[in-house]
Amino acid sequence: MNYAASIFGRAARGKRSGIESLLDTVRAYLPEDQVQDIERAYRFGAEAHEGQKRLSGEPYITHPVAVAGILARMRMDKATLIAAILHDVLEDTPTVKNQIAQQFGEEIAQLVDGVSKLTQIKFRSKAEAQAENFRKMLLAMVQDIRVILVKLADRLHNMRTLDAMPPHKRRRIARETLDIYVPIANRLGMNDFRLELEDLGFQAMYPHRYRVLAKRMRKARGNQKEIIKTITRAFENALAEESIQAELRGREKHVYSVYKKMKEKALSFDEVLDVYGFRIVVDKVDTCYRVLGVVHNIYKPVPGRFKDYIAIPKANGYQSLHTVLFGPNGVPIEVQIRTVDMDRIAESGIAAHWLYKTGSSGSTSPEVRAREWLRSVLEMQKGSGNSLEFLENVKVDLFPDEVYVFTPQGDIRRLPRGATAVDFAYAVHTDVGNTCVAAKIDRRLAPLRTPLVNGQTVEIITAPNARPNPAWLNFVVTAKARANIRHYLKNLKEEEAVELGRKLLDRALEAYNLRVRSLRQEQIDVVLRDFKLDSFEHLLESIGLGHRPAPLVARRFATDPEETNAAYQGPLAISGTEGMVVTMPRCCHPIPGDEIIGYLSTGRGIVVHRENCRNVAEYRDQPDKWIEVQWEKNIGRDFIVEVRVEVANQRGVLATVAATIAETGSNIEQVSVQDRDGSTSVLNFLFAVHDRKHLAAIIRHLKKMPQVLRIQRTKA
Repeated sequence: MNYAASIFGRAARGKRSGIESLLDTVRAYLPEDQVQDIERAYRFGAEAHEGQKRLSGEPYITHPVAVAGILARMRMDKATLIAAILHDVLEDTPTVKNQIAQQFGEEIAQLVDGVSKLTQIKFRSKAEAQAENFRKMLLAMVQDIRVILVKLADRLHNMRTLDAMPPHKRRRIARETLDIYVPIANRLGMNDFRLELEDLGFQAMYPHRYRVLAKRMRKARGNQKEIIKTITRAFENALAEESIQAELRGREKHVYSVYKKMKEKALSFDEVLDVYGFRIVVDKVDTCYRVLGVVHNIYKPVPGRFKDYIAIPKANGYQSLHTVLFGPNGVPIEVQIRTVDMDRIAESGIAAHWLYKTGSSGSTSPEVRAREWLRSVLEMQKGSGNSLEFLENVKVDLFPDEVYVFTPQGDIRRLPRGATAVDFAYAVHTDVGNTCVAAKIDRRLAPLRTPLVNGQTVEIITAPNARPNPAWLNFVVTAKARANIRHYLKNLKEEEAVELGRKLLDRALEAYNLRVRSLRQEQIDVVLRDFKLDSFEHLLESIGLGHRPAPLVARRFATDPEETNAAYQGPLAISGTEGMVVTMPRCCHPIPGDEIIGYLSTGRGIVVHRENCRNVAEYRDQPDKWIEVQWEKNIGRDFIVEVRVEVANQRGVLATVAATIAETGSNIEQVSVQDRDGSTSVLNFLFAVHDRKHLAAIIRHLKKMPQVLRIQRTKA
């Protein structure tokens, strides 16, 4: 089965249309009573959509019938076909879910509801609405994977009839198709859907590029006929000599794949088209490996280009042997070798479960793989703060270029290319990821950020009290790892915010001779009711994150609200180790010993500035947000400071200055160099210090160097 003869290909569209064509198709594989149910669903849908028209001018019911026709040519079951016919009635007509349940049963009502969009919810932006619709679609898939089959068929028909849309809408819908629906079709192994959606999306996004490439490809096909015949004869003769029954097909490239390869690899059109693709379909797995030996005897294989997806299937269930050969005159030949069942799964993916009733229940079946992925989607959703974050997580997961690594027990784990030991830990189990402290790769200790490569054995070392590190977000690539780390950090931030809020409120209450621990429950209940909050912890968190100024909250608790000008008992002591609710900004880099002031920033807690920081002036007109802070004594950590050093432009001066800084017990984080003129240079250093005394000692050492002309600490 090649792309041009796809089971739901475009050729089928022109012959007959409408409900008669649909019923003729389903009569070929469904009993008559189910056919009548489908006809009844058509009448129900036609009545619901009465008077509605598409932009093309056709009655609206032609669209859902066409969607059902695509699925019928895939031999989908009755429930899926009825859901396809009714998939827009909840959104576009007064029909409610209960009516569908009464007429056609709860199963079909749930399917229709899963496909319907969330038009009744108001969103702040179009991006948020799209993300929420996408989230609902994927979560509905977890319950019943047929939801996505209807959704993909709906999108396919919309793309086929996109010409009626204005150009800007065509481009928007095409971009969404290429970004979201194509990767989902690929993830579910539905190759036929993917190919047509890619071509239609490319045609709508870049119509001129599409026309030029399609014309060149039609011309090139005619020029390649002779060499294809030569290769085909060589394969057929060799297979006949070994008495191997096989179906041999030439694989046509489609326009989008040619465009993508030209763009990604910076190749010319002739270089991309100068590759010949063949598919050899046989009866069983053993024969696949025999055929591999036969083709390697005819033409030499290209080293490093053989892939065995039969022994290690792709994440979407795809299985095949891939090899590249040096053909006649050195032209590359790409060969795929697979069984009949593998070929069906490669074209139809998850739909093969209904289409061919293969009964495949092994771990490599597309249905099992799809359900595994959807379970991980459900876990991502629980850890995501909002729909946009969830959409970003899933998009990362939809573009895998996979590596295969092993657990110490020999189990295979599939991960996207670039995945690290932390990604592997989360792939094993969320708890393993949350508590991992080190990794062994091929029995050797390796950093957790190490990218994994094919064939490695990875062992994760955990500790019961270990927790996710925020720095992991800089290098993890899997959606599951990213979602779980963010979920943990979000909870951690809430805990830190509650503690900071308690300190701020305690300090504000001192003006009224009150303390948090002395507040009565009746007082707390009154204030919570006024602020419409459900717990005291939520109030403290709101204060800690800067959403509510502590003095205003303290005033509500005070028994004598007239005493609003009472002085505070003293500044809030900070150490700089309060994590995500006390921030040291990059503008002025405060260090212990500096005169500092705190600014309550919404969502960030307290931002600590030096008093002479230029940015402080911007906030002077918001006195209610400023808070007095001071450094705690005996702070046992380092702080980053920025220093500008002007030096004579001599060979090796940077190394000499850096060595002097390192000798004083400081660690250089970053350095940049700029030439002022031919004789002097400016070195900008970011390095770690304990406090102002430590910084002063470093500056004294630098001033003793003859090459150093001037030193200045950057203010902002």
